[in-house]
Amino acid sequence: MVNRGSIVPPWQQLAGILRGQIEAGELAPGQRVPAIVRLAQEYDMAPGTVRKALAALRDEGLIEMRTGWGTFVRET
Repeated sequence: MVNRGSIVPPWQQLAGILRGQIEAGELAPGQRVPAIVRLAQEYDMAPGTVRKALAALRDEGLIEMRTGWGTFVRET
């Protein structure tokens, strides 16, 4: 869960949570990442904050965003 009292920004915390799920295989290569709206509700944060976390994971090469399809864990 996201620690609201932490000095680490919420988007970085969410990116860390999702990164951990990818590394543990909970989100497998080729699997769709939950939608922004669902993640925003689940972690009680604004959609823009979720987008920032997903952008960081995209920049790391862990996920890819496919227009009209969604966001997926990259296959290595």
